[in-house]
Amino acid sequence: MIKMKSIASDNESSAEEKILDAARAHVRRFGEAKTNIVDIARELGTSHTTIYRHFRSKADVFDALVAEAMNDEEVLARTFVEGEQSASERLTGLVLALHRRKLERFENDHELYLLYRRVVDERPEIVRNYAMAITRLLEAILEDGVQQKEFRLNKVQSAAEVVRDAATVFVHPLHVEAAAKAGVSMEPSLHRVMATLISAFKAGVEF
Repeated sequence: MIKMKSIASDNESSAEEKILDAARAHVRRFGEAKTNIVDIARELGTSHTTIYRHFRSKADVFDALVAEAMNDEEVLARTFVEGEQSASERLTGLVLALHRRKLERFENDHELYLLYRRVVDERPEIVRNYAMAITRLLEAILEDGVQQKEFRLNKVQSAAEVVRDAATVFVHPLHVEAAAKAGVSMEPSLHRVMATLISAFKAGVEF
């Protein structure tokens, strides 16, 4: 008889982290379609009822995995808000870093990438929260550029939304996957788009 262990003694966040680690490991090996609550529990050596104490369903577990990935990208993007480089360099660096992180996931963590892409397609509220967070970081860099007389913008928030919208093609999982499968590097186009926007911001844009 297999003795089930309990994670109930762990604190709430630690228990949830263990569940997500187990779910992530199983998805990597077998894919999303072959991962359910019982599989995750087996991975942990516990019962499925233990999982349900922390997540209502498999979908909630998957949503949490994607939210973690998006939070990771937000943390990455945040590193560009404060730095010694010019606002222009940080703006391009942020978009480029997010693109490379997505491409890295597609190439090296494919099963989780497919899960990420599906949840992004099906859960617009998760995407909206992520987009808002990234837009705020872009806005902070642009505001600094205005303060340093690098950019001439009358509405920094509008400019941030323009950058976000222009950058979407380089960071959306579907576009990144399509380009990777076609063997096309998106980086030259990314640099051209960012250079065009930055030139306009330096010359002055009124919204």
